[in-house]
Amino acid sequence: MPESQLIKACLRGESFAYERLYQRYAPKMMVVCKRYVSDYEDAKDLLQEGFMKVFQELHRFRNEGSFEGWIRRIMVNVSLEHYKKNVKPSRQLDDISLLNEHSQPIADEDIESQLSADELLLLVQSLPPSYRMVFNLYVFEGFKHQEIAKQLGIGEGTSKSNLQDARRLLQKKILMMNKEAKTRSI
Repeated sequence: MPESQLIKACLRGESFAYERLYQRYAPKMMVVCKRYVSDYEDAKDLLQEGFMKVFQELHRFRNEGSFEGWIRRIMVNVSLEHYKKNVKPSRQLDDISLLNEHSQPIADEDIESQLSADELLLLVQSLPPSYRMVFNLYVFEGFKHQEIAKQLGIGEGTSKSNLQDARRLLQKKILMMNKEAKTRSI
């Protein structure tokens, strides 16, 4: 069923349409939710809450831009609200200690060739919450530091610092994974 007809059927309250819409977009939106939390159950909760909002706000969709993009934005907003309500900014000392070690930057093509999408997702999920949130908003959602600062109630400089620290942590973790892989192959 074409997307426009599916939306109209949902607006008429036809239950089959809700199910189809959910089945069509849930897998992609789950990936979005999983980037914002480290726990699978939390990601499922975000997904459910996000789709509840999608269905409640469906009448506001004006066919301007992509429907998938509209749903994605709702998922990101739900994730932001979850972060603001539930996550206290903290630093994970084990991860932060990695930042003090010197390392060579890893080229983007090296990262892509060495890691699967699932491995990259796990690495992003392993970031401390404040770093993960800034990293996701900047890298995946395309927000500017000014927007991130406003959304999270932090300074623009803090946003920039968190992004830089998140990138360094990811690089360290990738280097550690590579060393472990080389050790296992010997």
